[in-house]
Amino acid sequence: MTGTVKNKTSKNKARNSLTVTQDRQRVQKLLSHAGYGSRREIEGWIAEGRVRINGRVARLGDRAGIEDALEIDGRPVSRKRIRASEPRVILYNKPEGELVTRHDPEGRPTVFQALPRLPSGRWIPVGRLDINSSGLLLLTNDGELANALMHPSNQVEREYAVRVNGRVDDEAIRQLVHGVRLEDGPARFEDVVDVGGEGANHWFHVVIVEGRKREVRRMWEAIGLLVSRLIRVRYGPIELGARLKPGRWRELDKEEFKRLYQLVGRRPPRMPARPLRNPIIKKQGRVASPWKRR
Repeated sequence: MTGTVKNKTSKNKARNSLTVTQDRQRVQKLLSHAGYGSRREIEGWIAEGRVRINGRVARLGDRAGIEDALEIDGRPVSRKRIRASEPRVILYNKPEGELVTRHDPEGRPTVFQALPRLPSGRWIPVGRLDINSSGLLLLTNDGELANALMHPSNQVEREYAVRVNGRVDDEAIRQLVHGVRLEDGPARFEDVVDVGGEGANHWFHVVIVEGRKREVRRMWEAIGLLVSRLIRVRYGPIELGARLKPGRWRELDKEEFKRLYQLVGRRPPRMPARPLRNPIIKKQGRVASPWKRR
């Protein structure tokens, strides 16, 4: 009997040891899942020697798990935060005049001032919009998802509504679709659709599969035209729609959540059990809760 119990105990120890080993992940992946930053950003911290594992400086390629003591810039990483991190994605309708940054030295408003607090982790913007641009901005606490959605190799479409000041002829459209040269390399639109307008101001919808700084504006400037308004209306399969007012946010519904992960070849995780508090939308009843049964 004693021998049998001893054998079972040994098996349990082996099983537990195996579980711990299987749960170990690359440090940048573990921290990005907990919402500390994008995987690429954390790789930079590791290269700079800002991350430690069990007292020693981490190196690229190191793995860690919940049992390891991690530090960033000398501050301990919360095990509770790593254990409890649930992937969330919200859509924010960014108004003009807000910056996509956490802190602005000039005290200008930022998108983060309008966002809900997370139970764990932090919001990571999927791409950026400059201060004079508006529209759809995705934010997530899943750093790996954010990195995949932004990476040029995944060719994720971004669609913009653009108001152009000046005459746009067929030759201008041909140049934009076939490619123009910018100071940081060639760039092209996947599609350009004329959606109308009056006088000198004309609206177009354009699609691009990368997100260089002010790229859409610079492409029009390259052919001598000025963009007077720029609104992002779609990122991959997620559309802005007409119901969400500027300065407000909503969580993705189950189908949107699933499609976004599938877009970058990842298995969709289970959605969090509870929605984030959104008193404005709840009061107005503008957007159905993604957790409501239908």
